[in-house]
Amino acid sequence: MDSLNSLVDGFGTALTPVNLLWAALGVLLGTAIGVLPGIGPAMAVALLLPVTYGLEPTGAFIMFAGIYYGAMFGGSTTSILLNTPGESAAVVAAIEGNPMAKAGRGAQALAAAAVGHFAGGMIGTILLVVLAPTVASLAVDIGAPDYFAIMVLAFIAVTSVLGSSRIRGLASLLVGLTIGLVGLDQMTGQQRLTFGSLQLADGVDVVIVAVGLFAIGEALWVAAHLRRSTGKPIPVGRPWLGRADVRRTWKSWLRGPLIGFPFGAIPAGGAEIPTFLSYVTEKRLSKHRDEFGKGAIEGVAGPESAASASAAGTLVSMLTLGLPTTAVAAVMLAAFQQYGIQPGPLLFEREPELVWGLIASLFVGMVLLLALNLPLAPLWAKLLRIPRPYLYAGILFFAAVGAYAVGGEAVDLVILLVIGLIGFGMRRYGLPVLPAIIAVILGPSAEQQLRRALQISDGSVTGLVNTPFSVTVYVVVALILAWPLVRKALGRNRT
Repeated sequence: MDSLNSLVDGFGTALTPVNLLWAALGVLLGTAIGVLPGIGPAMAVALLLPVTYGLEPTGAFIMFAGIYYGAMFGGSTTSILLNTPGESAAVVAAIEGNPMAKAGRGAQALAAAAVGHFAGGMIGTILLVVLAPTVASLAVDIGAPDYFAIMVLAFIAVTSVLGSSRIRGLASLLVGLTIGLVGLDQMTGQQRLTFGSLQLADGVDVVIVAVGLFAIGEALWVAAHLRRSTGKPIPVGRPWLGRADVRRTWKSWLRGPLIGFPFGAIPAGGAEIPTFLSYVTEKRLSKHRDEFGKGAIEGVAGPESAASASAAGTLVSMLTLGLPTTAVAAVMLAAFQQYGIQPGPLLFEREPELVWGLIASLFVGMVLLLALNLPLAPLWAKLLRIPRPYLYAGILFFAAVGAYAVGGEAVDLVILLVIGLIGFGMRRYGLPVLPAIIAVILGPSAEQQLRRALQISDGSVTGLVNTPFSVTVYVVVALILAWPLVRKALGRNRT
């Protein structure tokens, strides 16, 4: 009941004219950016983060949430129309959506995706309202050993799930941890990896790292592999769904959040894994299996609903534990820190207006997303006519302006370029970017919690495993590390 009352108060905050404007602007910008291939929601939030420093926190985070959801839907638009996913979560939408578009049913595919995002976002946000306060109240009792165990789980999980190999994931994690070490030791005041530079004594700003790895790295990568596209956008009519389409998709819309929300809330969750699982589930349960691969509408509706629900799931971990499970959550966590706000168990008590205003704005954003994107789908396809050289030149310009705005120091531009080159190198050798971002965000906190736990136990390593919660987490870590070996052993026994 307290959650319901708080949510009502949150709607009072979210429905003010100014916050409604930020929500609409976020949804519009997010969708436009998601439509452009290669620019995901994480890059969008990272680029706009310096611009929002002048806003009050509630309005800024309402806009960021709108960008998050809007970019996820925008990515599925190009995935369906042009077989070009705007971001990784939209890859599955191309499997069935693009054949539908080629068969002249692009409008129905876009409508199924739009309604799927609406249904998944609504159900996911309801679960967020129900579960987040409970998780926060339980997290108050979590101590330093428990927090360190959770962060180790995040590090191990993100390196195991992402990338073409665990070695590459671990290498990306080490890159981020190294960048996070730059600056003064918080406990001793000793300089680390500053090379005698006073400008590096405060460390490398997370915003510069995020913009460098995402925006600069991606722009350099595209420039190195630039190919002019001669394909024309597929024409899209008025999106609508017939009764037969609704009968085939309504169960998929409801099943998607049950898969997407839990994966969004766990470390290294995100939308990529649940969208694939949702697609496999729909294929197994569908009465029209022969249509899969040729344009089955269930294969669009389920994964898109799962992707939207996973976005709500990521907010549970970020708001209650301060633990980012996706790249977007990592950038948003950096934004919280820029405003001097620390997400965690006490956030719901210290910043109730911001938290519940943000949650309420998610409901508002879902309605705005559906209202804006059903009639504007043909317009988004035309945005793809922007030549790539102009597009990425603009990205480089705004990235440089944003990095300079962080500290007003010219050295920040040099750091931005260096980190951008690191991002380019990571793409060149197949290193996923997300582990590095999460390591930069969580690395200093993990170090602090580790040293705090060892101080409490007088330097004894047993102080890291002296609670049931930490032991349970380390068991999960061990299972994650051992599973590939067990799977190989089972495969050999079968043969």
